[in-house]
Amino acid sequence: MSNKSLGNPYDSKVSLIHTKGCSCSTCQAATDQKSYSQALEQYEAHNRPVTAETTDLQSVEDYMDRAVENAIVRAVFNQDDGGRRRFLQAIGGGTLAAALSSVIPLGAIKAAAKEAGGPLEKKNLKVGFVPITCATPIIMAHPMGFYAKHGLDVEVIKTAGWAVARDKSLAGEYDASHMLTPMPIAMSMGVGSTAKPFIMPAVENINGQAIVLHVDHKDKRDPKQWKGFKFGVPFEFSMHNFLLRYYVAEHGLDPDKDIQIRVVPPPEMVANLRAGNLDGYLSPDPFNQRAVWEKVGFIHTLTKDIWEGHPCCAFACSKEFALTNPNTYGALLKSIVEATHYSAKHENRKEISAAIAPANYLNQPVPVIEQVLLGRYADGLGEVKNVPDRIDFDPFPWHSMAVWILTQMKRWGYVKGDLDYQKIAQEVYLATDCEKVMKELGYTVPTSTNKNYFIMGKEFDYTKPEAYVDSFAIRRS
Repeated sequence: MSNKSLGNPYDSKVSLIHTKGCSCSTCQAATDQKSYSQALEQYEAHNRPVTAETTDLQSVEDYMDRAVENAIVRAVFNQDDGGRRRFLQAIGGGTLAAALSSVIPLGAIKAAAKEAGGPLEKKNLKVGFVPITCATPIIMAHPMGFYAKHGLDVEVIKTAGWAVARDKSLAGEYDASHMLTPMPIAMSMGVGSTAKPFIMPAVENINGQAIVLHVDHKDKRDPKQWKGFKFGVPFEFSMHNFLLRYYVAEHGLDPDKDIQIRVVPPPEMVANLRAGNLDGYLSPDPFNQRAVWEKVGFIHTLTKDIWEGHPCCAFACSKEFALTNPNTYGALLKSIVEATHYSAKHENRKEISAAIAPANYLNQPVPVIEQVLLGRYADGLGEVKNVPDRIDFDPFPWHSMAVWILTQMKRWGYVKGDLDYQKIAQEVYLATDCEKVMKELGYTVPTSTNKNYFIMGKEFDYTKPEAYVDSFAIRRS
């Protein structure tokens, strides 16, 4: 009995078939018939090997490229894997690769294989979302037909909070989910939960948050006056938590000693503010604007004024889902990227506000959503502001965004020790997948996956993350 492997076809030490004599880690570990059969069943169930020989493959694109290379090399050796390995021992893998490339257009064949795609492995999907405006593309793609356009029947499921979204995603109850940008990093690293590789091929929104204070604190606009305040954030591994910590620390307050930070699900923010359980919160909209609407809070500052263009929410799924269902994953990502670009156009936002307002989505008055998406809003202090980019939408998952998030996780003690910042960023934030889809849809693609940022006047250099962490006087690390 044998099965094809996706090992490196140019490595003489790697077998391209799973047999009892196979050198891969799974087969070597399978010392009896029962465990050998279980290993093969696991392989067949996912239509891919789950062994150490494929740990160098990080994306669906990598798997497809490897599959093409293996098919060609097997054909050249007439499926004689022993002959292939003996030949490689004699001349070397690099020589074989160069020889094949000189006579076979490997690049064109790989590109054609990807373009050809194939039938969707799964059409009926469950995608979770927390009812906030950051989830606009994921939500509006349902009533406005973006999923259906790409052959998918998606049930978008309203989720009470981020812990629920994380747990249902880890359990496989959701095929994919709206997540906070730090979440797939933390989940992949096993910080705060069981470790499971998650990928984030698209950001949903940039900007779009605010610090809200109770109306009783209109005379306390200086953060130095906030000692003893109780603040809400939607989740520990959130830009809300990291931006609030950054903001108060830059004003001389220690977020772990001078204020209290509590995790509160977004839909419960306004009620807790009204009840006096919170003095303020850094929350996603529409709950900042809802506090103004209900006259219990005012907008102290937009987070875009802390960091212009900061990421917030994203589209994410398990690496297993993407690799097991590559065509479905591709169609879903294309739906999300297209919906995100549609949301980025201001002329579409009144239509979108009405589409996502109903009870099964945001369950908010349309005027509240319009104030957020259109950027013309009452601030609760007697003024009407006009900030068109109060919230914006850009799907590209910059690796430098992940690096910044990791610096804050380390700064505040969520992770310790040495980190390979770029490696983690590249494994979780799949810029290559997003770039491919953006090109297919005709959108402009950045020429790099990293850039520096200015946050409250301080430059973040993505090439010097440890120096950045060490530069802060207030920190846990």
